[in-house]
Amino acid sequence: MLKIYAYKSCDSCRKAIKWLKERELEFEEVAIRETPPSVGELGKVLAAYDGELKRLFNTAGGDYREMGMKDKLSGMSDEEALELLSKNGNLVKRPLVIGKDVALVGFKVGEWEERVG
Repeated sequence: MLKIYAYKSCDSCRKAIKWLKERELEFEEVAIRETPPSVGELGKVLAAYDGELKRLFNTAGGDYREMGMKDKLSGMSDEEALELLSKNGNLVKRPLVIGKDVALVGFKVGEWEERVG
């Protein structure tokens, strides 16, 4: 079963959830702000995106700007960044989907059709 980390006021998250429901795919919805993904889950997503750490960050978010992550990210190790993301769901790009054979961040229909079905 898929686990989707989402935020109720996020339009992309709502579209992703609607997309999953239309395809009658089973999923567990998790509130990303209250329960951010674990370091292990984030590591799986990072690997799916060939180590592109920035892909995991919500670069348009207020926390990203307020924390000055644009300047800090390049100096962080993967471990440091994943630990930070696991403690602050506002920093994580959403929606984030984890499944047995799938790890996705953001909602792009073509990518989802290819990877989820």
